Amino acid sequence: MPDAAEDRRDHADDEPFRREVVSFTRRGGRLTERLQGAWDDVADRFVVDIPRGRTSTSVAEGFTLDPEQLFGRRAPLVLEIGSGRGESLVHAAREHPDTDFLGLEVYVPGVAQTLLSLRHHEVENVRLAVVDAVPMLTRVLPEASLDEVRVWFPDPWHKQRHNKRRLVTDEFVPLVRRVLRPGGVWRLATDWQDYADQMLEVVGRAEGFTTAGTWDDRFPGRPVTRFEAKGLAKGRTIRDVSATMLTP
Repeated sequence: MPDAAEDRRDHADDEPFRREVVSFTRRGGRLTERLQGAWDDVADRFVVDIPRGRTSTSVAEGFTLDPEQLFGRRAPLVLEIGSGRGESLVHAAREHPDTDFLGLEVYVPGVAQTLLSLRHHEVENVRLAVVDAVPMLTRVLPEASLDEVRVWFPDPWHKQRHNKRRLVTDEFVPLVRRVLRPGGVWRLATDWQDYADQMLEVVGRAEGFTTAGTWDDRFPGRPVTRFEAKGLAKGRTIRDVSATMLTP
């Protein structure tokens, strides 16, 4: 099965252009018998039941999440946007059992693969949501509820006419700022240099954040996934960028 991020990238032009800008291409996909088995077995425990609005990745008005209720405890909370097959997410959860992790992913087979990994490794401190990140950051998650926001290899929308669909823009900054606690960290990584340049510019002028103003060393908490390995094999440079929420 291809990596979720690669599948979204390969099919970036499958949808006709829409007036409503989104940062991903919705990919349903059929589940193999093995993935369906994992879904049937543990989805009710790990996948958040979200009431929908107009679309399959939207959130009904008025719905909110209480992280303490969701995980059954009070703990540091990390959000990963575009968790794909869950390689980074499950790795981080295994390394940090005292931290809770919430993964957002619109590619259903990727969510099912994550469930398979969670079951295999007997990991409990992860929850998943098949949902667009924008409503989650805008109104579903409580303000100042996250210790980190991670965006690993978002869709690059590399064609110039599609650049406006990129997730990491000036308009996205207030959403991240709303959910991060003071001192919280926004971490990003990409293998597309022009997107990396854009990320660096965005975090560099982001109100309420401080940043080194240059590339970070590779974040040691992110494993080299199959997707990242493919990018390296093609000669691409992996760029890490981060910004820290200022303390009032």
